[in-house]
Amino acid sequence: MRTVLLGAPGSGKGTQGVVLAKKYDIPQISTGDLLRAAVSAGSELGKKAKTAMDAGALVSDEIVIGLIRERIADDDAKNGYILDGFPRNIAQAEALDSMLKEMGQPLQGVVLLDVAFEELMQRLTGRRTCKDCGAIYNVHLSPSKTAGQCDSCNGELFQRADDNEETIGNRLKVYQEQTAPLIGYYQAQSKLHSIAGTGDIDSITTAVGAIFDSI
Repeated sequence: MRTVLLGAPGSGKGTQGVVLAKKYDIPQISTGDLLRAAVSAGSELGKKAKTAMDAGALVSDEIVIGLIRERIADDDAKNGYILDGFPRNIAQAEALDSMLKEMGQPLQGVVLLDVAFEELMQRLTGRRTCKDCGAIYNVHLSPSKTAGQCDSCNGELFQRADDNEETIGNRLKVYQEQTAPLIGYYQAQSKLHSIAGTGDIDSITTAVGAIFDSI
């Protein structure tokens, strides 16, 4: 199963990617993780990425595509993979398609986790993290039993600096402008499958799994 998980910030892509990767025994490939690993390893692409990052510039699509090419050639990706966080725009999707076509391994499907804007705002602005153990709560959707205190270790809960309404609003705006057009792009290829990314996490996993099993 060669697939991409699409969805706005807060849609649950990361959570579902982890669960589905384990269920299907295929890697979840995050470009952020790939970049950090390449820089840490000091590979040729990693050195190029580090140069861009040190200069405060965006890492080029060419470098990211190169890292993905290397990663999906690994043995654990021979039965497929889940791309999480890439592509982010049409140009990246076209570059990815071109590379996969060259490898003879086109994407088999793209799954969109569809969540309404209002719920995304609730999920992201309501997120609270334990300073001690890292447990995550949501004041709107899954609050701790005692306000401001972790259920597991009684640690203090805090809101990340980038979880404020203005920052999140900007992130969602960027998604709408740059990434949402991918929905039409993959629809035109008859590869898009849309799932409501709301409700019970296990139910969402089951729904996405049913798509994986059918394509």
